[in-house]
Amino acid sequence: MIPPTTFALFVTASLALVLIPGPNHLYIAARGLAQGRAAGLASALGVELGTLVHIAAAAAGLSYVIARSATLFAIIKWAGVAYLVYLGIRAFTGKDAGTDRPEPQPLRKVFLEGVLVNVLNPKVALFFLAFLPHFVTPEAGPPALQVTVFGLTLLLLGLISDIVYAFTAGALARRLERGARTLRHISGVVYLGLGVATAFAGRE
Repeated sequence: MIPPTTFALFVTASLALVLIPGPNHLYIAARGLAQGRAAGLASALGVELGTLVHIAAAAAGLSYVIARSATLFAIIKWAGVAYLVYLGIRAFTGKDAGTDRPEPQPLRKVFLEGVLVNVLNPKVALFFLAFLPHFVTPEAGPPALQVTVFGLTLLLLGLISDIVYAFTAGALARRLERGARTLRHISGVVYLGLGVATAFAGRE
């Protein structure tokens, strides 16, 4: 059993992390601005499903493999870059790019995009590899189980934070509905910015 003091310390550290705006928050906010609260919420759920994949990878030791393999890291990284750049370009050049009332994307598609954005970010895998093991206590049971518990706790806290961003962005989008084209372009800039940031990410 994980010692209560260790778990409390982990929750405190995790709260500090999720309260700092990060790439996932920017992506979710961009989605909410572009298509409203429902899309922001769908992207938040998708992102956290991607987080679940990273948790499973960390528990299984796959995050370590990614960290050690320059080739595998590069493949995942550049796939993520390409996808984010694609989303950014689509925001500017899609069939609805020149209209103020675009056809909303199906929420299922928004959800799946959130999954891909997170899964194709190798820095998230490295984060779990670097962060979670610090709280593992040898006497508390199998390390993989502890990593899973810590990961799911972080996921829950992250989901709450993501939902706040989704609802806030959605409310802002509703107030600025007449500027839908501008909001969509802002979203495109965010996607492209995230793609550039991912491109410069290293394995350090």
